[in-house]
Amino acid sequence: MQGSSLPPGLCFLLCFFGAMTPKIKASCANCPPNASCVNNSHCTCNSGYVSGSGQKLFTFPLETCNDTNSSKTTQGRKELQKIVDTFESLLTNQTLWRTEGRQEISSTATTILRDVESKVLETALKAPEQKVQKIQNSSVAVETRVITDNCSEDRQTFNLNVQMNSMDIHCNDVIQEDTQGPSAVAFISYSSLGNIINATFFEETDEKDRVFLNSQVVSAAIGPKRNVSLSKSVTLTFQHVKMNHSIKKVFCVYWETTKQGGLWSRDGCFLIHVNKSHTMCNCSHLSSFAVLMALTSQEEDPVLTIITYVGLSLSLLCLLLAALTFLLCKAIQNTSTSLHLQLSICLFLAHLLFLVGIDQTESKVLCAIIAGALHYLYLAAFTWMLLEGLHLFLTARNLTVVNYSSINRLMKWIMFPVGYGVPAVIVAISAASRPHFYGTANRCWLHLDQGFIWGFLGPVCAIFSVNLVFFILVFWILKRKLSSLNSEVSTIQNTRMLAFKATAQLFILGCTWCLGFLQVGPAARVMAYLFTIINSLQGFFIFLVYCLLSQQVQKQYQKWFREIVKSKSESEAYTLSSKMGPDSKPSEGDVFPGQVKRKY
Repeated sequence: MQGSSLPPGLCFLLCFFGAMTPKIKASCANCPPNASCVNNSHCTCNSGYVSGSGQKLFTFPLETCNDTNSSKTTQGRKELQKIVDTFESLLTNQTLWRTEGRQEISSTATTILRDVESKVLETALKAPEQKVQKIQNSSVAVETRVITDNCSEDRQTFNLNVQMNSMDIHCNDVIQEDTQGPSAVAFISYSSLGNIINATFFEETDEKDRVFLNSQVVSAAIGPKRNVSLSKSVTLTFQHVKMNHSIKKVFCVYWETTKQGGLWSRDGCFLIHVNKSHTMCNCSHLSSFAVLMALTSQEEDPVLTIITYVGLSLSLLCLLLAALTFLLCKAIQNTSTSLHLQLSICLFLAHLLFLVGIDQTESKVLCAIIAGALHYLYLAAFTWMLLEGLHLFLTARNLTVVNYSSINRLMKWIMFPVGYGVPAVIVAISAASRPHFYGTANRCWLHLDQGFIWGFLGPVCAIFSVNLVFFILVFWILKRKLSSLNSEVSTIQNTRMLAFKATAQLFILGCTWCLGFLQVGPAARVMAYLFTIINSLQGFFIFLVYCLLSQQVQKQYQKWFREIVKSKSESEAYTLSSKMGPDSKPSEGDVFPGQVKRKY
């Protein structure tokens, strides 16, 4: 029979019949479970149990001894769960953190860390009979350990584990001899607090290092006295949030309370061991801890740097000559030439800005502006590449369908809004969503964090895929056209030239950038050289294919060259005649330009 007391009616009957019957000497054989005999006459509940009637000594054979820990344990877990849930709601309140400045964030975080530790220890010490308690939810995990006796040889250290993080603390540091009663140690892990008090609160590193927090924030505390100094260092093992091989530096840090609120500090914490998945630290005091890491900055290859600057300089010259050709050569001016011109202008501006501005990281605002401009110019160049591919496909299709004028009208109507408007929309969305990701510590380019670089790589991959489809369609159309042609030489030559342009265009406007995605594994260095050489010479390839190999442009160049030579000859003749004067007569041996000296 369970319960804290007997029903009133049963008590009345037992008392009545007990008064009417003679006294019977009690026997210890009638003691209930979890009870012991006292003086061979009475029963008493064992330690940790209490009688149903509340009497310490009893003789009633139907008495029960109930576990006192069950209700306290349930109550203790409820209180601990309430603490965890309360602070989860604070940590996940995005509105609270977004409206606060840096100092307010650090102050609020410091208060939360201190209050959680205090309340968890207080709850654990209320139920010392519950030696170990573990509670967790999606944001906070807690393990507490209560010690009521002294340390022994078998129990030199305590190991606490929460959310794949662990702590080893010496028994003598937990048991506080100058206080009476039990002692407690708490180990707490916060899964989302690291997003709030992140690496920006760490000031003990080089600005060039790309530091990020790569563990959960954990707290360690002992009570009832909140000692923070230890006789022996505590060992903390953290599981990494990101498994990254290219780690340059690892920092074991703790949250130091300051007048401004708090920041991460390395004082008293030392790195023991680190591998791909875990970091082990030693700290000489208790606090809140985390692991910060700095990624390895890619070492610059001086040869690649020279190739980049020489290649881009040559490309700038070739792009300038190509743009002047497309503008001044009247014989070749059409829709295709307009597309070449806009592509050349975008690549020229992008390469020029890359050469002069990619390393301008001193000013964060200027660096962000340069990164945004490069993002726009390279996207615009790729968009014009897409329009080049579309126009090439429509031109090939025109070989079988007579609608060239309508194609020209369509391209003239869409090319400028698409060529310059689509990149502007993409950059505007990227800048509005995460403007702080423009510009890094080493380069004025896009951050790799949180997939922000896909604001550039995504459109590039899409354009390359579409251009590849256009290339396949163009070759399919040209193959059918060549098989149906007669021996008309001019038509065959034009068709073959179109096929050559299709191949060159796919190579220039797409395949070269694919090498950038192949810079992984053992062949990364080779691919890096190929990518740098070919892409830095894109301007040269454009000038070669669309100008030097074009018969019309060659004729125009020859015409310009003859005019320049003729103009130079006339200038020299005028200069010579002016030196001789109007009254002077040429001597017998003088020969003027264009005059042949004759012998008699």
